[in-house]
Amino acid sequence: MGDLLPTSISMFLTRILVCLGFLALATAQFNTNYVSGRSGMVHLFEWKWDDIAVECENFLGPNGFAGVQVSPVNENAVKDSRPWWERYQPISYKLVTRSGNEAQFASMVRRCNNAGVRIYVDVVFNHMAADGGTYGTGGSTASPSSKSYPGVPYSSLDFNPTCSINNYNDANQVRNCELVGLRDLNQGNSYVQDKVVEFLDHLIDLGVAGFRVDAAKHMWPADLGVIYRRLKNLNTDHGFASGSKAYIVQEVIDMGGEAISKSEYTGLGAITEFRHSDSIGKVFRGKDQLRYLTNWGTAWGFAASDRSLVFIDNHDNQRGHGAGGADVLTYKVPKQYKMASAFMLAHPFGTPRVMSSFSFSDTDQGPPTTDGQNIASPIFNSDNSCSGGWVCEHRWRQIYNMVAFRNTVGSDGIQNWWDNGSNQISFSRGSKGFVAFNNDNYDLNSSLQTGLPAGTYCDVISGAKIGSSCSGKTVTVGSDGRASIYVGSSEDDGVLAIHVNAKL
Repeated sequence: MGDLLPTSISMFLTRILVCLGFLALATAQFNTNYVSGRSGMVHLFEWKWDDIAVECENFLGPNGFAGVQVSPVNENAVKDSRPWWERYQPISYKLVTRSGNEAQFASMVRRCNNAGVRIYVDVVFNHMAADGGTYGTGGSTASPSSKSYPGVPYSSLDFNPTCSINNYNDANQVRNCELVGLRDLNQGNSYVQDKVVEFLDHLIDLGVAGFRVDAAKHMWPADLGVIYRRLKNLNTDHGFASGSKAYIVQEVIDMGGEAISKSEYTGLGAITEFRHSDSIGKVFRGKDQLRYLTNWGTAWGFAASDRSLVFIDNHDNQRGHGAGGADVLTYKVPKQYKMASAFMLAHPFGTPRVMSSFSFSDTDQGPPTTDGQNIASPIFNSDNSCSGGWVCEHRWRQIYNMVAFRNTVGSDGIQNWWDNGSNQISFSRGSKGFVAFNNDNYDLNSSLQTGLPAGTYCDVISGAKIGSSCSGKTVTVGSDGRASIYVGSSEDDGVLAIHVNAKL
């Protein structure tokens, strides 16, 4: 027995060291790799690469945005009537889509990085295209029925056996069977791992800062851990610090009550916190009271702040897919949407992502086109807004000015919380910023503690600071930090925000 104790201790210590090693590797995956002083990511859903490059230079960079999530970059199946979801049916890992080719993608990443805006790619490697997906955007062909994708190449040896997901309380079924008929890759297969790592490393070489991993919940965490750990460091030629790792955010829909939990994935990277989207929708739709937001964060069942990518809506749940149902706020209810977005950007919790949509009436509808096939560029109006079938929520003044608010307040905590016992609230971020919200059917008209230095400030929701004057409301803060705050119940926006960089 005597010599067993040291061996067991040795094994225990080895396991501890292995775990610490994994932890050290994993910790880096939570860093967004943003340029210092910037925050706020925008999902430019279905935009073309050339248009994103111009947007980084002309709008996102100058307005302090930190990053762009782009639609899937790899060759996808060409579907009749070109629905948005064809982008989630891979044919190969060639960088050819309706958004552009590899040269255009590489140029866009370079130009955005030069503008201080990082690029995050929506990557799809849980599956390949379903039946009917025989021809790709890059000219490749495939035979999904025989699980043959020569553009990679993948054969039937690289997939899980054919079965359907019928029970989300069966983790094996969720991870080993086919999501809506999409051919389910086996990420435990070393050849599949090689191909996925090769694909992601190629994107890292081109200068991307991280990845949104589509359908992560449908893959085994241990397999994902192997893939993430094998990824090369970010490309220092694009301004990343030596040794930087890709930011990983995994699509894990966890509303509770299923076999698979987001906590199985938060050791590997961040997750898409769908409970945030659901909860904030209920609050600003009036189903919960604003005063309850006083403990917003993990007390609401969210993952830890640095593990939570937070959003009002995403490309799935704004269409009724994913999680949240009718409670999800979208551009179609603009007042509540702007209020919720302002709260998300004013509050320190999580890594916020702003949605930038195209308008739709049919949930399968693809982006605006010039001819039914080729994606049309957004049209920009004199007030910065978009037209031509594009919504561009990120160009709404009430949203991009709150990105600047977030950059201004930095890491300062919440102070001076106030509520009226129902649906009027306000708080400061240290002594740098102050916001007030009114979701009651009567006016908010109170003297409130702003925490800010004395002076006259421009409300960045109703307008902006232009030279030595305000184009919207002004707020005068007294020597005691208090100000008379008015947000009328009939106003378009229901929110007021001031910060030290908007002081006259």
